Amino acid sequence: MQAKKRYFILLSAGSCLALLFYFGGLQFRASRNHSRRGEHSSRDGLHQPGSDRFWPRFPDALRPFFPWEQSENEDSSVHMSPRQKRDANSSIYKGKKCRMESCFDFTLCKKNGFKVYVYPQQKGEKIAESYQNILAAIEGSRFYTSDPSQACLFVLSLDTLDRDQLSPQYVHNLRSKVQSLHLWNNGRNHLIFNLYSGTWPDYTEDVGFDIGQAMLAKASISTENFRPNFDVSIPLFSKDHPRTGGERGFLKFNTIPPLRKYMLVFKGKRYLTGIGSDTRNALYHVHNGEDVLLLTTCKHGKDWQKHKDSRCDRDNTEYEKYDYREMLHNATFCLVPRGRRLGSFRFLEALQAACVPVMLSNGWELPFSEVINWNQAAVIGDERLLLQIPSTIRSIHQDKILALRQQTQFLWEAYFSSVEKIVLTTLEIIQDRIFKHISRNSLIWNKHPGGLFVLPQYSSYLGDFPYYYANLGLKPPSKFTAVIHAVTPLVSQSQPVLKLLVAAAKSQYCAQIIVLWNCDKPLPAKHRWPATAVPVIVIEGESKVMSSRFLPYDNIVTDAVLSLDEDTVLSTTEVDFAFTVWQSFPERIVGYPARSHFWDNSKERWGYTSKWTNDYSMVLTGAAIYHKYYHYLYTHYLPASLKNMVDQLANCEDILMNFLVSAVTKLPPIKVTQKKQYKETMMGQTSRASRWADPDHFAQRQSCMNTFASWFGYMPLIHSQMRLDPVLFKDQVSILRKKYRDIERL
Repeated sequence: MQAKKRYFILLSAGSCLALLFYFGGLQFRASRNHSRRGEHSSRDGLHQPGSDRFWPRFPDALRPFFPWEQSENEDSSVHMSPRQKRDANSSIYKGKKCRMESCFDFTLCKKNGFKVYVYPQQKGEKIAESYQNILAAIEGSRFYTSDPSQACLFVLSLDTLDRDQLSPQYVHNLRSKVQSLHLWNNGRNHLIFNLYSGTWPDYTEDVGFDIGQAMLAKASISTENFRPNFDVSIPLFSKDHPRTGGERGFLKFNTIPPLRKYMLVFKGKRYLTGIGSDTRNALYHVHNGEDVLLLTTCKHGKDWQKHKDSRCDRDNTEYEKYDYREMLHNATFCLVPRGRRLGSFRFLEALQAACVPVMLSNGWELPFSEVINWNQAAVIGDERLLLQIPSTIRSIHQDKILALRQQTQFLWEAYFSSVEKIVLTTLEIIQDRIFKHISRNSLIWNKHPGGLFVLPQYSSYLGDFPYYYANLGLKPPSKFTAVIHAVTPLVSQSQPVLKLLVAAAKSQYCAQIIVLWNCDKPLPAKHRWPATAVPVIVIEGESKVMSSRFLPYDNIVTDAVLSLDEDTVLSTTEVDFAFTVWQSFPERIVGYPARSHFWDNSKERWGYTSKWTNDYSMVLTGAAIYHKYYHYLYTHYLPASLKNMVDQLANCEDILMNFLVSAVTKLPPIKVTQKKQYKETMMGQTSRASRWADPDHFAQRQSCMNTFASWFGYMPLIHSQMRLDPVLFKDQVSILRKKYRDIERL
């Protein structure tokens, strides 16, 4: 036996040596042949040092494919990053390599700024309601221009939202229609909106026509096809999504602990086969019927019974037991798995419901990801790790859950609650790319009040806005500028406007006084104005209109503005106290005369009341303090139609300012203590020629409120019953112990 084993081992070793010499000889001969070929190519000037050393050459090597009609070196792919290689090889869009620097003409934006032109609608072209809302939002914005020669960006009137060929909203022959547009220019400086692309069974992201160098504002776009800093990822929204305004979020109170009845919920379709079916088919593994409810149904489509599996009947029965709205309102986390496409309606539904979205859609470029930090409002999961989702969300601390829920409400109300906000956010992102030197930073986009209300054209320094003092560790301003709106001629030294000027000038916080002369009579001589310890600047209004009192005058050097009507009666003590209150609430309007709104069921419209009650929603700007940024916002954010209405009526400018500030802050104004005789004094000082004595004045203000509410899309005013009084106000103690003792004496 030992001899046989030795014989077998020797035979095996010999065979191995023979094979080794055989293949080694082939390798050696091949290397020599390659060396000779290398020498020949070197003589022809084609040799690259080190390129063929010890490496075989294949006679018919595949050459790299470049979608661009450019000659590129074969070795360029060696120096490309993985993302660049992916961009070069995938060609769903011919402009795959487009970026702002290469496919956008910045010169069109230098002369007239960021203006957007919408092509006129062509006769016979059908436009879905959702796309009509998008176009209406653009045309109603401050960016819109009807002159294409002034435009920086162009938007098609052809409906590009639904590019699913099986959809009734699909527009045929779009390729030829787009190419025939005389301003198309291969899509340069064009923006295309799209919600649905591709169709059964692949649901690709091809929109069905050559977009050239156009930008895409697209829902359900993948990171693979998303062109960073060029395209904009938008959310998938339904046809019922409101055009303006939109409902507020469902988080009414910051309940502690923030946990709800259900930990994790989902209710939706289950796809048995095809793209998007894997994740939803596996949800039943996580569903426990207690605090994790993941309900699916295969009861959809015409032939669902032909394809149903053994779980369908049981799933359908469980699906019908629960109300979806009730689940949303009582869940801490909401699962947002992909459907046929990457995006889902469940995403916006979860945001509004203050239900923290748990994303299960690998490769989805989340909406507005360029500016929004989704880690502050959502849990980004992985479809491959579905079974780990419950344990992951259970490990999140309650403080973090509350922060996530609060951020969902901010993002919903700032960017997603209406079609208008989605469109304006898209346009603002593009504008920031064009004017990078004054673009918004991440703090502005992800902190209240959000990027739509913080206009970087006003200032590039966050400390110049009233919202970021705490973030920057700054104290609110210590001085104010009094702006007195004068509309009647100065005929007597005992007129209220002169007494008001003196009282404001005596305030320890007053830096200067500006008199806005909107009277038809000429300016009074300098000696007619009383001598004061602070500068008095008289500005003659050129247009003599009501809105001019809210222009962002360069003469206003302080952040705080004390806005005053000429017939207002205030003491220095009242001015001082109002300003100290404002320093604690610099983002709000703080003042004295309060008004309120109400819903009139009989007339089905908003009503306006001046009755003195414990409830108010407005503080009139006839005696109020606010941040001067609101002058800029009033002038540049509000549409010309509202300001023209105010100017024509010579009324309602104070109501419009309250609408604006409440829309920005989502908070009511603040009323401070005013002297007991304020109302009687006001009525006594007011002449019959005043606008307050006009019988039509009250009716006009009723009408204004409804017009303003219509433009905002909702009623932004918020009721409050809070009044701030000085410490020891009305307390039965010595008057000498009170700082603002004069308020009680009046």
